[in-house]
Amino acid sequence: MTSVDKDFDALTLTVIADFDATTERVWELWADPRLLERWWGPPTHPATMVEHDLTDGGEVAYYMTSPEGEKFHGRWRFTAVNPPKSLEFVDSFADSDGKPVEGMPTNTIRMQLSAYDGGTRMELRSVFDSREQMDQLIGMGMAEGLEQAVSQIDALLA
Repeated sequence: MTSVDKDFDALTLTVIADFDATTERVWELWADPRLLERWWGPPTHPATMVEHDLTDGGEVAYYMTSPEGEKFHGRWRFTAVNPPKSLEFVDSFADSDGKPVEGMPTNTIRMQLSAYDGGTRMELRSVFDSREQMDQLIGMGMAEGLEQAVSQIDALLA
C-alpha cells in the first residue's frame, strides 16, 4: 500500500498500491472471480462473487460475510473496461437479490494499472456525487475497508 488520500474538495478517495508483478497478472485479480473474492473486502468480511461479467455494461454481484454470518450485498455496473489497463464501474449497495438499494449512496470507481518501478501500480479512485455521500461512505469504513482489501493482494501474487 503506497497511499490513501481523501480529497474532500474533489470528492475523491484514492488508494494507490504497488505490486511486484506484471500488469497482466494484477489484471487477473479483477478478471477471475475466484481471485477477486480472495481479496475484495477486508479479511474479516470475505467476498463471494455471485455474478461476474467484466465487459462494458456488464455487472458483478457479490456479498461480503461478517464474522457473525451477516451478508452485505453489493453490485458493480461497468461503464468502461480496457484490459489489462483500466476499468470503471458504479458501485452500489444491493439487496439479497442483487438489485441496487434505493436511497443508499453510490460511487464511481476508476481503476488504473500502469507499469511502475519494474512492477505494477494500481490506482483505485472513488468519485462521489456529493460531500454528504462521501462523508456517509467514509463514515461506514470505506477507506479502511479498501486499504485492508488491497493489502491482501501481495499474498495472492506471491
